[in-house]
Amino acid sequence: MGHGKEVKTRPDPKVEIQEKGEIFFFYRPKVDKEEAHGPDDVQRMYIVLRPEHSADRAVEEKQAPDSGKEGRKHHHQGGAGDGGSGGGASKEEGHQGGHGKEEVNIEEQPLLRLVVMGKKSLPDPAKHSRPYWGYVELVTTKLQDIKDALKEEKYSTATRGQRRRPAARALGEGVYRILRHEPGGRGRRPHTHLVYKLELPTRGAREPQEAMNVEPEASFLVQVKNPDAPSGGAGRGGGDGSFRGLQSKRRAAFPAHLQGAFGSRRFAPADPPDLLNYEGCELLLIAASDDVEEELGLELEAEVGEGSQGEEQQRAAECSDLVKMFGEVADVKPLLSGGWD
Repeated sequence: MGHGKEVKTRPDPKVEIQEKGEIFFFYRPKVDKEEAHGPDDVQRMYIVLRPEHSADRAVEEKQAPDSGKEGRKHHHQGGAGDGGSGGGASKEEGHQGGHGKEEVNIEEQPLLRLVVMGKKSLPDPAKHSRPYWGYVELVTTKLQDIKDALKEEKYSTATRGQRRRPAARALGEGVYRILRHEPGGRGRRPHTHLVYKLELPTRGAREPQEAMNVEPEASFLVQVKNPDAPSGGAGRGGGDGSFRGLQSKRRAAFPAHLQGAFGSRRFAPADPPDLLNYEGCELLLIAASDDVEEELGLELEAEVGEGSQGEEQQRAAECSDLVKMFGEVADVKPLLSGGWD
């Protein structure tokens, strides 16, 4: 549906748009479950970010194509269990983080990031809760890689025999911005926001969305973990203490000019957003607001036209990029109906 547009509603709101694009939300039911009927049935929550070119940002820097899960997958030429599943089977836990660099003209080819949220939800944007930990699982220019990561997978284990990892379910589709905010005031440093506005579901029931805190619009502060810093306290960012960060070999290995953004700090703003283009990039999402306009003086405008709820839903489904790109591998019922499976 495109990346929409933004309107500044206050003079000089001190925000600078660094990246714009489309955002997609997915969840995966637990292993061997046919359906999910509530958050307890959810195994993982995913965010897919697809940056789009703008007048001043047509080229992004990403990890080298032979690194991370992207490189492992292509080395195995798409074979079974080659790392494209994204499901976390034990033999895939050892892949290296992204490293090296290449430039991608996002006007000519897609750039896609698959982010895993550790707590299987977003932080509640209306509450100042503890930061939620996540990490970049996959960065690729090939749509099929993301489709492979979301599709159903069957695999064998030594103790439980054949297991089935269900296909992901589509949870939301919208537009996003990554922006630098300079709040002003003594001692207040510039920081990075991820803001989004949903296009689907449009209106009506939103049971899975509400259960996983995917609000119609929201703003989060984004901080990236220094991969050279020790991981002892990373669990505090997970929201429940169960996440201690990725193993060192799975962390991103940023080029010197990006690693330099951290200095001696454990965390730094996602500035530039190229930091998110490396598999193994660990990040924190911190609830900021569920009213982007009030907080930042910026209003995101989606591309779903006015009409009755049924008309909106049908029109949106017909032009939905999520449905077009992932509908053959991810169940879109929760996206279109606002209900569980």
